[in-house]
Amino acid sequence: GPTRKMPLTASAMDFFQLFVPDNVLKNMVVQTNMYAKKYQERFGSDDAWIDVTLTEMKAFLGYMISTSIHHCESVLSIWSSGFYSNKSIALIMTQSRFEKILKYFHIVAFRSSQTTHSLYKIQPFLDSLQNGFDSAFRPSQAQVLHEPLIDEDPVFIATCTERELRKRKKRKFSLWVRQCSSTGFICQIYVHLKEGSGADGLDALKNKPQLHSMVAKSLCQNASGKNYIIFTGPSITSLNLFEEFEKQGIYCCGLLSTRKSDCTGLPPSMLNNCATPQSRGQYRIRMKGNMSLICWYNKGHFRFLTNAYSPVQQGVIIKRKSGEIPCPLAVEAFAAHLSYICKYDDKYSKYFISHKPNKTWQQVFWFAISIAINNAYILYKMSEAYHVTRYSRAQFGERLVKELLGLEDTSPTH
Repeated sequence: GPTRKMPLTASAMDFFQLFVPDNVLKNMVVQTNMYAKKYQERFGSDDAWIDVTLTEMKAFLGYMISTSIHHCESVLSIWSSGFYSNKSIALIMTQSRFEKILKYFHIVAFRSSQTTHSLYKIQPFLDSLQNGFDSAFRPSQAQVLHEPLIDEDPVFIATCTERELRKRKKRKFSLWVRQCSSTGFICQIYVHLKEGSGADGLDALKNKPQLHSMVAKSLCQNASGKNYIIFTGPSITSLNLFEEFEKQGIYCCGLLSTRKSDCTGLPPSMLNNCATPQSRGQYRIRMKGNMSLICWYNKGHFRFLTNAYSPVQQGVIIKRKSGEIPCPLAVEAFAAHLSYICKYDDKYSKYFISHKPNKTWQQVFWFAISIAINNAYILYKMSEAYHVTRYSRAQFGERLVKELLGLEDTSPTH
């Protein structure tokens, strides 16, 4: 849970600034002004530009964040006369001023000579965000490694033409997270560029186990010695990775797939389906030290690899129609924790910022901001302030937008 007690009067902005404090916003102001000056020295002066202020930067973020609540294809719809216009916030800043800030917006204006990282324009912000996640929240023992749902808004996809879809560029990065499966709080973010150079680039490792192994190690680099139980999907699950994690005091439970997983070192007899028909709930087990390979049958064979649960401990899977189906405890635990993450994705994935810039570092930035707001709401729900105001996720987002824009609204929401 949260590591600090927030006051009863804590606002949405107070929770958001646990992860994006004023000093981070002030740095955005400095870097944006530096980039604007550099740009104009190179391409000619811009008479319409004046240096951005901290108040304007907060308003700029507020406009962007508003697209996560009122999904519109372009943030500029706020100033339009169409369906997505928002007169209540459009008066804070003119559209032309917003577009100027958007044109010059930067987190790192200059590339240092020592920089080789492709995400150098966003890395300081990601590092700051990670420090905020680490200091504000202590995760439960059970955690999940996965790719969160950050796809296009389904309403837009359903209504746009094939030509519009083709024009939209595919993401040039993959985003993975380590997530507390009890609360949904995202503890760590890992971004990997699909066009990375060298042997560890995503293209070189595409559909190969070493990519997912590398992702898992990066996400768990701060988890050593804490006896965490990490749940993984088929692409990450492998005997070599789990044994390496066990040496670091990290325990695992993963779904295994003969098609997607690295099955090196596993007995072939457990990877082949039985010729004789089996009844639901039957399972076979093979062990090596603390590691168990479980083959469980339920309208098909499901294989699990784990060193976090004893294979002799019994559990049940409860189905609405067929009732209880017996299974090892590892299977029950895996199903319970993964179902929670699915519920989290259903609830929170629709609150990602709709703005889709062409630049990869900006895409990563807006996804990271969206995750920070979702984490802020989770902390809010676990605080005493929630029992006073009881905002929904949408109401929390609206409050945050108003506070960033400097609009005061004292009307209580229940």
